Amino acid sequence: MSFKYVLDSFAWVEYFRGSKRGEMARDCLAEGGCITPTIVLAELSDVYEREKNSHWERDLDFIISKTTIVDLDQEIAADAGKIKNEIRKKHESEFGLADGIVLATARKFEAKVVTGDLHFQKINNVILI
Repeated sequence: MSFKYVLDSFAWVEYFRGSKRGEMARDCLAEGGCITPTIVLAELSDVYEREKNSHWERDLDFIISKTTIVDLDQEIAADAGKIKNEIRKKHESEFGLADGIVLATARKFEAKVVTGDLHFQKINNVILI
């Protein structure tokens, strides 16, 4: 299967909120070929717990049924640290390690990151929602 999009935590939160930004994530899901990195599942679990959102299990089942879950492997892990530091240096941003994992995943599969996270705004192959 060919992958087109990597959905990050921001995209999923907006999708489940039914916001205008979430409509773009919905469109990507409708096209198919979407990836969700496991780090995104961890971030979403954290958000749901903090916000006391009781729909985590339902939404997790949806994510698993509609996207391919990609584990953090050695290649992605090694690339993520390099990417994080390159982007911090180049763009003077607070680009985090989780962001690096998402971007490394997208690069590995030649897909675009779908996000509203402004840390990604100067990076190629990103769809800002």
